[in-house]
Amino acid sequence: MNGPITFVLGTRPEIIKLAPVIHTCSEKDVPYTILHTGQHYSETLDSVFFDQLELPEPDANLAVGSGSHGEQTGEMLIRMERALEDMAPAVVLVQGDTNSVLAGAIAASKMDVELGHVEAGLRSFDRNMPEEINRIVADHVSTHLFAPTDGSRQQLLDEGIPEARIAVTGNTVVDAVYRNREIARRRSNVIPELGLRGTEYFLMTAHRAENVDDEGRFREILRGADRAAKAHGVEVIYPVHPRAQERLEEFDLDVPDSIRTIPSQEYLDFLRLEAEATLILTDSGGVQEEACILGVPCVTMRDSTERPETIDVGANTLCPPDADTIARGVAEMMNTDDDWENPFGDGNAGDRIVEELVADRNPVVQ
Repeated sequence: MNGPITFVLGTRPEIIKLAPVIHTCSEKDVPYTILHTGQHYSETLDSVFFDQLELPEPDANLAVGSGSHGEQTGEMLIRMERALEDMAPAVVLVQGDTNSVLAGAIAASKMDVELGHVEAGLRSFDRNMPEEINRIVADHVSTHLFAPTDGSRQQLLDEGIPEARIAVTGNTVVDAVYRNREIARRRSNVIPELGLRGTEYFLMTAHRAENVDDEGRFREILRGADRAAKAHGVEVIYPVHPRAQERLEEFDLDVPDSIRTIPSQEYLDFLRLEAEATLILTDSGGVQEEACILGVPCVTMRDSTERPETIDVGANTLCPPDADTIARGVAEMMNTDDDWENPFGDGNAGDRIVEELVADRNPVVQ
């Protein structure tokens, strides 16, 4: 064997979406290592999170922590290069569009290591978003591009990436949701603990820099959620990301009574909240996908989305952060049917990715 698959990850969404691939490697006895950048690092929460997803502890944790985009990515590169030299992988696997992905992609491309990008080909076509730059760079330096949909595959082809490098696998988020929603039903008590049993509620997430770092946009999000909640006679449950909490205090924003703020939730609890919500308001790409898979109508409070499939099937609507627009978007989605077809695959993406990496026709791992 030429070396293991090394999973580079650093945030909760990456861990969630790479977990199905890691589980497949374990089941098929494919050697692997896990390199945690520590982009979102909490020793206690990380330990709980890996335990909930039934994952082994990382082989290395760079514990980079927060910082500006340049500082964080640069520090990751320095530490990651040394770690990868020690791990000697045959292929580095990254997922998504974070700074951890960018650092992993650059590090692997500068070494004699092949790079695989899970969830390749997503585009918001908004280059003001740092994530858009990260995903474009990762795609164009990758050896193996694992596109979740035919639309993502076509986007890669349109950008001149050779067809031989691309495989349509479905999205590993489907694997993760199918596996973990059952675990959440058994293990999570968040619904009774919050007094939500038998009641309808909206779930909201708002944490992206372009929203919460802009006082005007953040204020409009809160106003829009408040108007929607009052119009439909429900409460909005808002798990507040630490970044958003800082901005609420910095801008001295009043949270309307219709919005109940709660601390950020552990993954299984949040998944349970998603599954039982009447509607979800979000600015998260991953939450758009999960809502679609779970059959919960979604309103995305952004100017653009890299998940257009959710809109195409009728599971999601795009609303720039304006109170009136958000309220209208909620009204629209409350009247939609929830029988759309899941566009992200059948829940076997992890198997397909590993099969591609060990296939005789493309022998990365031997």
